[in-house]
Amino acid sequence: MDSATSDRATLSSTADNGLKIVVVGGFGVGKTTMVRSVSEIRPLNTEETMTRAGEAVDDLAGVHAKTSTTVAFDFGRITLDERSVLYLFGAPGQERFWFLWDRLFAGTLGAVVLVDTRRLADSWYAIDRLEHHGTPFIVACNDFGGPLHSEQQIREALDLSEDVPLVECDARDRSSSKYVLITLAEHLAALSAARLQATGTTASEAVAPEAALAAAGPTPEPAP
Repeated sequence: MDSATSDRATLSSTADNGLKIVVVGGFGVGKTTMVRSVSEIRPLNTEETMTRAGEAVDDLAGVHAKTSTTVAFDFGRITLDERSVLYLFGAPGQERFWFLWDRLFAGTLGAVVLVDTRRLADSWYAIDRLEHHGTPFIVACNDFGGPLHSEQQIREALDLSEDVPLVECDARDRSSSKYVLITLAEHLAALSAARLQATGTTASEAVAPEAALAAAGPTPEPAP
């Protein structure tokens, strides 16, 4: 059994503001990898070894080398400041686990839709469910070394409106994944500002999540 070690960040006793985002997408697009790369704690993973029994229900096209899969969710954490903590939830990608998504979406500020441009159709359901729930999201194209597509081609394939940010990333790289989260935070802040402006309300001067993310120092390497 693992024992507590000094390389794991503890949660400050002053933290009282929990912010939640989810990372969704198709099977094998790198959701677990992204959560793992940015979490300041050892992430909670619910990965299980894939077996022959799953071959009849899981489409392994483009991910033949995949040997394990998430069966519930991934969980990670980033401390933004003394009072605010960002919680990351990675959703399972296979269709047979989609029933879990609605519960994972509950209480979330927004979402990252992670896509593999070799298998864009696998991301349609994620976008559809987020739009159904009215959950703000951005799209991040994870680099698998596949054929290059223009931004317009990707937007057309995903039927993505121009006001939804579209970025490229490498989910294995902490700085790249952090950039994705900052982009989402900036998108959420812009939407909030637009709503306030529409109602004539003045925004407070509280530290914005995107500023806290950008100012956060390098997170410690997660334990292997």
